[in-house]
Amino acid sequence: MDLKLSGNTALVTGGASGIGLATARLFAEEGCSIQLWDVSPNVEEAAGELREHGVNVGTQVVDIVDEQQVEQAVGCCLDQHGRLDHVVHCAAIGSGKFGFPFTRVAPSEWKRTLEVNVIGMANVAAALAPPLVEQRSGTFVFLASIAGQMGSQTDPPYSASKAANINFAQCMAKDLAPHNVRVNTVCPGMVKTALNRSVWQAWYDGAPPQDRLSYEDWTDQKIKNVIPLARWQTSEDVAAMIVFLSSERAKEVTGQTINVDGGCVMHC
Repeated sequence: MDLKLSGNTALVTGGASGIGLATARLFAEEGCSIQLWDVSPNVEEAAGELREHGVNVGTQVVDIVDEQQVEQAVGCCLDQHGRLDHVVHCAAIGSGKFGFPFTRVAPSEWKRTLEVNVIGMANVAAALAPPLVEQRSGTFVFLASIAGQMGSQTDPPYSASKAANINFAQCMAKDLAPHNVRVNTVCPGMVKTALNRSVWQAWYDGAPPQDRLSYEDWTDQKIKNVIPLARWQTSEDVAAMIVFLSSERAKEVTGQTINVDGGCVMHC
């Protein structure tokens, strides 16, 4: 299917690895110019691979919690590419704690997760909406999680922040629809990312020695219990949905939360 994205420009936050990099790779395969933001300096290494597709790729090390950094990065992006068509926001963190029961995570330990996942999203949205509104076209896709829909007990700060992402994206979709700017959210299920492994590590560190499972055994057990299709989702599976939602093939889709989760959460 031709997604008709060739010649567009896509900005991906959290683009140095995982779902962000997989998304950038798929945009590049579609002929898009790319701007990668990440807090990690490894973002330039990731860009090298994307340039093999013959597209223009820019990189910036950006802390999305810093409002001024984000605003400056937007200016640099527009200077390099001239315009921006698609924003994909993947940058996020977990608390690093295993939160069952929730009292295991002190309120003071929520702060950084909420700063990055909620305030960071607000900074990205506030800085990038104006150029899309001005040109009266564009898309946002925010990466959330099924944890934000089902109150996952493994990491309450993360779950709460992802619920906030979904809600705020819906607010944005309503505000920006008159300007022909679409906003959607994609929620992965079980994906082998560093964040997923960190949840296991936090559980493992706090579990009694006799109850500890390897990462492979722990995730296999979880997948069999909660994923009807009984298999991992991949970063590429999630990226495919993100890029489709960014394309004109989805031009009537806005304000929606789409799960790529093997059937874990099913809606009416």
